[in-house]
Amino acid sequence: MRIHAFECGSMRPLGGRLWDGWTGGLGPAHLACRCLLAETEAGLVLVDTGFGLEDVTAPVPRLSRAFYHADRVHLEADETAIARVRQLGLDPRDVRHIVMTHLDFDHAGGLTDFAWAQVHVHAAEMAAARRREGAIGRGRYRPLQLAHPMREYSQPGPMWFGLPTIRGLEGLPPSIFFIPLPGHTAGHCGVALGTGDGWVLHAGDAVFMHSELDTPLRMPPLSAAYANVMQVDRAARLQSRAMLQELARQHGEEVTILCTHDPALPAQAGRRVSVSAGEGPVPARR
Repeated sequence: MRIHAFECGSMRPLGGRLWDGWTGGLGPAHLACRCLLAETEAGLVLVDTGFGLEDVTAPVPRLSRAFYHADRVHLEADETAIARVRQLGLDPRDVRHIVMTHLDFDHAGGLTDFAWAQVHVHAAEMAAARRREGAIGRGRYRPLQLAHPMREYSQPGPMWFGLPTIRGLEGLPPSIFFIPLPGHTAGHCGVALGTGDGWVLHAGDAVFMHSELDTPLRMPPLSAAYANVMQVDRAARLQSRAMLQELARQHGEEVTILCTHDPALPAQAGRRVSVSAGEGPVPARR
C-alpha cells in the first residue's frame, strides 16, 4: 500500500509559535489540514478531506463565520483533496472510499467533491453531527458539508498494539480500520493503515502537535487552549492522548503516528509516507 500525505487547506491564526511551535513572532501561524491518500486494491482511499472546492467558492455559510474568521482559514482550489489527487497524476474518480477521523468542518469540507465515494465514520460521530449541540457543535458540524450518505460503525474489534479497534469497513481491505480515540469529539477515531512493512496511524486531532507524543510532553499554549475549547470530554481526550504516547514509546518503530494540524511531519514519516504532493512549508521535525 502506497500512502501519500498532503495538506487540503490550512488555518493561519495569529500567534505564531504559540500555535504551531515554529513560526517566529506573533503573526500568522500555519496549522495544516493534513489528509492521507492510500493506493489500495480497493481503489484510492482518502483519510479525511480537509477543505473542499465549495468551501473555497462560498466559505460562509458552509463554514461558521466565527470559526472562519477566528481560525483565519486559508482556502485555495489547488490545495483541495480533489486537486491533490490530480497533482499526483491519479484520477479522482478512482477515490472509492473516504475514512473520516471525525466530521469537523476542517476535515469534512471535501466530501462534496467526491459524491461517488463511500464514506466511513464512527456511529457516535454521526450522531453528534446530527445533534449539533451548543455553539461549538453548530460551528464544528456544518450541514452543507455533511449531506453525503455515510456508513456508520461501532462494533468493537480485536485489540491492536493494546488499542481498541473497529474493523470490517465495508469494501476496504482488512489492513484499514478505526482506532477509537474519543474526547476531541464523541466519535473521534484514528485510522490505521497497514503498509506491508509497518503501520501508519492518522491520529486526527487526538493530538494537535507531534510534540505531544514526546517525553516530556510539549504543546504550544494556544494549541493547548484550542484543544480545551473544542473537546467534548476532557478525561477521554487525555486518555486517548496517553494511549498514543504509550504506542509511540512501545511501538514507534512499527507504527508511524501522524496528526492533522502539525505543520511538520515527524522525521520517521518518510519511511512509510510519500510527502511529495502539497505538504507543508517546513521540513520534517527531528
